Amino acid sequence: MIKRLTGVLERVDPSTIDLAVGAEVHELLVPDLVRRELQGQTGTTVTLHTLEFLEGTPGRGNLVPRLVGFLSEVEREFFDLICEVDGVGVRKALRAMVRPVGEIATAIEEQDASTLSTLPGIGAATAERMIAKLRRRMPKFALAVQRTLPAGGPAADILAETFSVLRSIGHSEADARRLVDGLRAAKKPWKDPQEALEAIYRQGQRPK
Repeated sequence: MIKRLTGVLERVDPSTIDLAVGAEVHELLVPDLVRRELQGQTGTTVTLHTLEFLEGTPGRGNLVPRLVGFLSEVEREFFDLICEVDGVGVRKALRAMVRPVGEIATAIEEQDASTLSTLPGIGAATAERMIAKLRRRMPKFALAVQRTLPAGGPAADILAETFSVLRSIGHSEADARRLVDGLRAAKKPWKDPQEALEAIYRQGQRPK
C-alpha cells in the first residue's frame, strides 16, 4: 500500500491533483481543505499522505485503484474514521471535508449536529451517526488546528501529534489536553512535537 508520496505538484483541479514522482504522474483525489492549501503551489515539491481504495462494481470486474491525498497523517487518520460511519464512504467523506479537521472534530465531540449537517453531503441523520460512532475518539483531532509547512517537507498537525505523544508516555487524556491547550495559548508556531514537548517540560508541567 502506498502511504506517502513526495513529488512535484503539476496540476490542481477542483477534486484532484497531479503529482509527478520521477517519470510517473499520479492522480490523487483530495478533499477541498487540501486543495485550498495546494492552490498556487504548482511547480513545487510537496508530500502527500495517502490512502488507497478500489472504486467500481466488483461484480462487473471494473474496479479502478484510486489514491486519496492529505497534507498530514492526522488528516488521513481522521478521514479514515469518517469513512467508517454508515452511509458515508470515500466519496462522501471527500466532499464533507471542506473545513479544518479540528473544527469538524470539535463539532462531533460537542455533539453539534446542526454544524455537521452543513457539511456537503452530510444531512441530519448522517450527522447523528457520526456523533454516535466517533464522539469519544475526537479529543486528539479536535486539537488539530495548528499546521506548519516546513520547506521541502510534509505538513504536520503539531498540536494533535503532541497530544498523541503525551498520551503514549502516560499522561491522562484530560491532562494531555490541558498541556496542549497551554501550548495553544502561547500562540507560538512550534516546528515539531519535540519542540512543543520541550516547552511543556521547561515550564515544569506535570500530570495532575
